[in-house]
Amino acid sequence: MDSLTQVVLGAAVGEAVLGKKVGNKAMLWGAIAGTIPDLDVAARFLTDTITATEMHRGFSHSIVFSVLMAPILGWLVHQIKKRPDVGWQGWAKLFFWGLFTHPLLDAFTTWGTQLFWPFDVRLAFNSIFVIDPLYTVPFLTCLVIAAFKKKGTLSRKRINNLGIYLSTGYLVITLFLKWGAYSKITAELEQQNIAYSGISMRPAPLNTILWNANVDAGENYLIGDYSFFDSQPVTFTPFPKNREASQELAATDAVQRLSKISKGWYILEKENDQWVYNDLRFGLISIDPQKPQFVFRYILEEKNGTITATEDRPKMENTDAIFATLWKRMMGN
Repeated sequence: MDSLTQVVLGAAVGEAVLGKKVGNKAMLWGAIAGTIPDLDVAARFLTDTITATEMHRGFSHSIVFSVLMAPILGWLVHQIKKRPDVGWQGWAKLFFWGLFTHPLLDAFTTWGTQLFWPFDVRLAFNSIFVIDPLYTVPFLTCLVIAAFKKKGTLSRKRINNLGIYLSTGYLVITLFLKWGAYSKITAELEQQNIAYSGISMRPAPLNTILWNANVDAGENYLIGDYSFFDSQPVTFTPFPKNREASQELAATDAVQRLSKISKGWYILEKENDQWVYNDLRFGLISIDPQKPQFVFRYILEEKNGTITATEDRPKMENTDAIFATLWKRMMGN
């Protein structure tokens, strides 16, 4: 999830663990704990693009990391604060839950987390976008109100807990919404007599009303979307896989590693004599209505006999039009 959401979650967890004893400082240290796992983004400046992508939401988002770091951070804070009524164990407990709830929340997103590192399993429920106001705003509101309540009062505890209950309840609801959208997509595929071997679904940006679907239909990927306000059948747009044309490139170590990251959902295409790797998991963005672009894509270049990848993010120059298109599609076809 986005940084603000993780700060709010960490602060609320800190309050739940130590708020009664240390007040708003528990929120502060909880917010810090909730931010720490995302420091793995520093890998972008220390290594190549593919390695940094592999490391993202890896070790720092695991149970092992939470267990190892919590007592260390707890001891360090204890040396600073010197609170005998809390002790290093109390601070360690705060840090453990702040560190651990971060990857738990991220597991609901499309990227997922390697919660069980070193086992090569990435947990991704694909039920919430990385920024979702319905999750964050009520949670943040409860946290701010709780922060102005007197330390240790029942009203402060109840309001903070309400934020945790609302946010957790919303996460559960997203799973049911995904199931509903998935059922609709599979029904549409059957109605349209489309044979397929796999489906990947995720919510569109900023909401859980509109859902995007990738469908593996042999030589093509079909991409469609469904809104709970739709009244017309789902339209599936084919995108050729280009597996034969890109066979030699697809066999390289770089593309094999990218394919593992994207769980096989990718398209290699040539643009102006330049090979581009498109990661389908995060869908399309309609910057140019005539030619939508995949959100995550990498420019592939050969240097000294080795394929290197450079991330090529879309240029967000016309965000008003993008959000207008998203809103219109959310409201139904």
